[in-house]
Amino acid sequence: MDIDHEAPLSGSKDVVIDAPVENVWAVLTTIDRWSEWQSDVSEAKLEGPLAVGSTFRWKAKGLPIVSTIQAVEPERQIGWTGKTIGMQALHLWRLIPQNGGTRVMVEESLTGWMVHLLKLFDPAFLERSLTGSLQALKARVERP
Repeated sequence: MDIDHEAPLSGSKDVVIDAPVENVWAVLTTIDRWSEWQSDVSEAKLEGPLAVGSTFRWKAKGLPIVSTIQAVEPERQIGWTGKTIGMQALHLWRLIPQNGGTRVMVEESLTGWMVHLLKLFDPAFLERSLTGSLQALKARVERP
């Protein structure tokens, strides 16, 4: 799976988390508990197993989102597509073991009419969102 680099909004960020990859994977893929560590997520519910084709419904910044898992490689990557009002997303997380820790890379692309408004009124939206998600994940995983 890859994001759409030709989309009106696309970006990628990475961070090193001081924890083994299995710890990062466990937090990242326990979708039903995302609201515990992501302040923008108010609810999330995985419908079925953590597997390609499974759907999860969630709310981020008040927007209802329906996502479908497109890629799962345990402790390596997870990716999904998502739809909400006026927007479609491709979202991919990659985990790479690094010196006892984990390098986490996140990529996302957004298309749809709402994206053009976001780009006009808040051009740093996606960069802020990706950075915020990485920092929240790092804080949660590294928490004693």
